Amino acid sequence: MGYFTAIVLAGDRGPNDPVARAAGVCCKALSPVGGQPMVLRVLTALEQSPAVAGRLLCGPPWPAVEQNARLHAGIAAGDFGWLATQATPSASAAAALQTLPEQVPVLLTTADHALLSPRIVDYFCAQASHSGCDAVVGLARYEQVAAAYPGIRRTVLKFQDNSYCSCNLFAFLTPRGRAVADFWRQVEQQRKRPVRMLRILGWTTVLRYLLGRLSLSAALARLSHRLGLRLGYVLLPFPEAAVDVDSIDDWMFVRRLAGGD
Repeated sequence: MGYFTAIVLAGDRGPNDPVARAAGVCCKALSPVGGQPMVLRVLTALEQSPAVAGRLLCGPPWPAVEQNARLHAGIAAGDFGWLATQATPSASAAAALQTLPEQVPVLLTTADHALLSPRIVDYFCAQASHSGCDAVVGLARYEQVAAAYPGIRRTVLKFQDNSYCSCNLFAFLTPRGRAVADFWRQVEQQRKRPVRMLRILGWTTVLRYLLGRLSLSAALARLSHRLGLRLGYVLLPFPEAAVDVDSIDDWMFVRRLAGGD
């Protein structure tokens, strides 16, 4: 029986998003991959995972929902909930978390995680549940991602011990762990003010990272201490878990992998 409630962030720049324009749809989340909109692929993967008990969709805008019969019908039938997006992803995540009981473990992902599968969800949730942490992030080793998909462009987190790619999977396992969403909002609000952002993250931590002298474990330990909780990570053995759709090239790439278009 499922024990996580999954939040899917599906906000974007609407028809002005480059992927949405290329796909000829009103928002990126509805861009087709493998014969169906990306957001429905994500919702289906979550539905098929025994680790997930409920699903809450944050976005896309209601007019976009009404344009897709399956999405609209799923919400109308109560198969998954829907909330309007907020100004930023972190604000949307915080708003969605506030609608759920504190004791409920939450899995957070995004609508553009087009290659998400039940096995990825199952593995991440199982490892996160046994981590003993308050909040957990999913990562994949960059060398594994690059070996599986030569030439792919991903944001790489370069630590002293290894290089990693984010997998757009986050788990909030305890009420205390939800403080990470508030911290995310602080960082996001200061992203155009580097000095203030550095103060939030901690000068020493940032400097050690820039000098290549910070390990992933040390970074999480420092951030855990700063937030007063325990942060951890799950290393995912699936390179496709690190592939989301940030650009038209990404969209074309995942369509080739998924087939069916």
